[in-house]
Amino acid sequence: MFSIYITSFIVGGLICVIGQLMFDVAKLTPAHTLCILVAAGSVLDGFGLYEPLIDFAGTGATIPITSFGNALTHGALAEAEKHGLIGVLTGMFEVTSSGISAAILFGFIASFLFKSKGTN
Repeated sequence: MFSIYITSFIVGGLICVIGQLMFDVAKLTPAHTLCILVAAGSVLDGFGLYEPLIDFAGTGATIPITSFGNALTHGALAEAEKHGLIGVLTGMFEVTSSGISAAILFGFIASFLFKSKGTN
């Protein structure tokens, strides 16, 4: 039981270290880093490598942003098998709609609660 926590912590930590190195060493912006990590999760799922990572690391692989790319690709591929090309578009949003909706809702609420510092 304890080894599951350690494995999850190490794998999740390594994904975060990769993101931090992209900030510090490659001097990428947060937007670039986000897009690269989501695309990496998507590519890994496309090659069938992300599900074994989830089986191995559990939440260490499902919590970082790479799992969003995994979910997008996984949903698109599953629906594409059932409905063809239109399934690619609907599958992505069917699987990730709750996360996208929550991000929009909480962003909207935060915009009322906090004031932008802006630039002078």
